[in-house]
Amino acid sequence: MDTLTLDQVAVFLAVAEHGSFSAAARALNRAQSAVTYVVQKLEEQSGTVLFDRTQYRPVLTEAGRSLLPQARRIIEAVGAFRMQARSIAGGLEAELGLAVSSFFPMAQLAEALHAFHARYPTVATRIFVEGLSGVTRLVETETCPLGISVAFVAASELLRRVPLADVELVMVAAPEHPLARLPGRLTPEMLRDHVQLVLTDRTAPNDSRDYGVYAAQTWRLADLSAKHALLLAGLGFGGMPLHLVRDDLRDGTLVRLQLTEWEGSDRPPTVPLCVTYRRDASLGPAATWMMQHLVEVTHRHLPPA
Repeated sequence: MDTLTLDQVAVFLAVAEHGSFSAAARALNRAQSAVTYVVQKLEEQSGTVLFDRTQYRPVLTEAGRSLLPQARRIIEAVGAFRMQARSIAGGLEAELGLAVSSFFPMAQLAEALHAFHARYPTVATRIFVEGLSGVTRLVETETCPLGISVAFVAASELLRRVPLADVELVMVAAPEHPLARLPGRLTPEMLRDHVQLVLTDRTAPNDSRDYGVYAAQTWRLADLSAKHALLLAGLGFGGMPLHLVRDDLRDGTLVRLQLTEWEGSDRPPTVPLCVTYRRDASLGPAATWMMQHLVEVTHRHLPPA
């Protein structure tokens, strides 16, 4: 079997699909004798009879039926190889790395990736979901050509920022939490004596900058899903993107805390998101298309930044 060729596999598949040696020969634009010879040679090399020739038309033997799916996979894999090789030679990326803020709605990311795969089926994707400055780090180090980042975290001289969307934040707690039982709007003073769960930066844990922190005692987490789980467990209160807790608010597993003010404003804050990439980078066609499509998809679902 060391001398098995792709042509032998293709001819075997053609005979099986067209139902006869003569029909396969016409489809392949070859002499029938040449097609018959190729199949006979394949049978000799494999030590297996692939077609029963005792009937009017050749019929796949049990061994032939068993090997047919493998033959199809080989031909499909070679076709995919050729397509990807041509695409790469034409400048298309072999892989697209995308760093995504945990604040970005995963439903919109999935929609964008579905469209991307349909458009560029040969381009592999590598997705990193990060909190805060993790996205910036991955784009700055060229691990990923594109990032979806919180805009004020991506304020780097190395990076360009394309406004994407604003994510609404809400302050929440479990229904059994003491703050959830207080009537009316809550003042900052009323929040101060309770544990607040705060998202921190995994790459800069000692960063002194805080956003929307009201409590004297804080528990800090570098993962937004872990913060969500602790909020559901009643271990503190904290701000969350509305799209991540909408079902919890509807089901009553979390309660929205109404505040008298949000750091001097009477309205809940929003987190601006952006697509970011290096200023000195030359984005390939797949990355360029993804960046433009992310903007289109996000604007259909979220307020523009």
